[in-house]
Amino acid sequence: MTAPTAMTPATPGSATVARPKRPGWSVRVRILAAILLVAALGLTVAGGTAYLVQRDRALQEVDARLAASVESVRFIVTGSPTTDLETTETSDPSALPEASSVTYTSTRDALQAVMARLVPSSNESSLGLINGVPALIPGTELAFHLEDDQEFVLRVIAEVDGGNVVRGTAVGELGNLRYIAAPVTVEGSGEAGIFVTAFDLDAELGELTSAFRIYTAVAAGALVAIGLVGWFVAGRLLRPIRQLRAAASRITASDLHERIPVAGRDDMSELTRTVNDMLERLDESLTAQRQLLNDVRHELKTPITIVRGYLELLDPSNPDDVAAARAVALDELDRMTGLIDDIESLANAQRADLVRVPTDAADLTSQVFRKVSAIPGHEWVLVEQAQAVVPVDPARLTQALLQLADNAAKHAPAGTVIELGSTEHADAVEFWIADRGPGIPAEAKGRIFERFGRIDTGRGVEGSGLGLPIVDAIARAHGGYINLTTSPAGSRFGILVPRRTVDIVPAASAERDSPLPTDPDRSTS
Repeated sequence: MTAPTAMTPATPGSATVARPKRPGWSVRVRILAAILLVAALGLTVAGGTAYLVQRDRALQEVDARLAASVESVRFIVTGSPTTDLETTETSDPSALPEASSVTYTSTRDALQAVMARLVPSSNESSLGLINGVPALIPGTELAFHLEDDQEFVLRVIAEVDGGNVVRGTAVGELGNLRYIAAPVTVEGSGEAGIFVTAFDLDAELGELTSAFRIYTAVAAGALVAIGLVGWFVAGRLLRPIRQLRAAASRITASDLHERIPVAGRDDMSELTRTVNDMLERLDESLTAQRQLLNDVRHELKTPITIVRGYLELLDPSNPDDVAAARAVALDELDRMTGLIDDIESLANAQRADLVRVPTDAADLTSQVFRKVSAIPGHEWVLVEQAQAVVPVDPARLTQALLQLADNAAKHAPAGTVIELGSTEHADAVEFWIADRGPGIPAEAKGRIFERFGRIDTGRGVEGSGLGLPIVDAIARAHGGYINLTTSPAGSRFGILVPRRTVDIVPAASAERDSPLPTDPDRSTS
């Protein structure tokens, strides 16, 4: 088996080996890990700090009791409370053992008096050494015997050799001991005595250690509970994202109908609604593009078929056939050019690229009237002018009104009156054109605003079928809509635009959501 070699960067012309992607942690796992990390850090800091503070207090209490023992020894032997320990405050004489009035003749007698009067407390033991040999122990039951640890005895003898009171911590056979040793000597006796008392720190701190173990167990249980709750809550909060991912994997370019269920009113719900709105817009855009392509294909098929038929039957040697085919081809090409121009106008209107400026409705109405008056075959009448200023794109609005005027001129009987005007409402201004044509059947009122939508009535069939869709797109781009009133006596098309700037109103909800006034005859003949 050979050792692996380091990979070198790929050079042009050399084969590259795809590295497998390492699986990443999911958002749910990362959120849960962050929560557990912060919780564990907080519990550790809180519990550790509390344990160290209580442990320090317990050790200070042990040191105070050791210092008090030495104070008591001096008081018993000399009858006066003095201390050589800088860390120990002067004891209250009332708390000391009763002073002896006996004058000790030997060190052993003095140590015996001390051992008799100082009774060790729980987790404490005492020992009297004479000439470096364990000689005296208290007469009560002890938790442990200091004389059993020879190394500890030798350490105390060495430390007190200079005649100083010594306090320290020793770890040995008896465990972790906190001790204090003081020399006790009676002049002229010829004996060197040492009094030693020590506390078992493990036992003294046992209750605190036990409490900390319980805290550790409780903290671990709390972390488990936090983990379970966090896993559940994170899963609930991230469910819309998982559903979004699943929906996105199922959605294709040919199917955008699926939506993500929305529940609640939090940020994730708002995100879900936003994504659903985006899918709705994409679906509408895809549907519109598909419909446009189908309609364009259908509309272009007829002129192409006509031109092809003429060319197939054309006799190149016959000048009349060539002239007729040329005239037909040019006519059909002109019709296709007009169709392409109308499609471009519709696309521009749907993009709502408006340049809105405050416009005087009366002036705009007059300008449009002067332009339509040039359309022959009808009597054009300016009925009224709204005295209001509206934020509109004059060029686009004029384009829409001219388209309505052209439709009225095409479909109304020759020589009839066509009226034009603008009407002021509380929240809108309506620019309208009314003819005396045959009217629009009720079943066709919705179809005429669709792309290439036409009606088989006396209103004629000329045109691309994109005129009214362009007008409708321009009206909605202004935040308004088309108000249609029709009857066998004629039709009235009105473009209502708000007197203040509003957002584009979707086609499916133009009437329902629009703040503009509606005509009760809009949906009736």
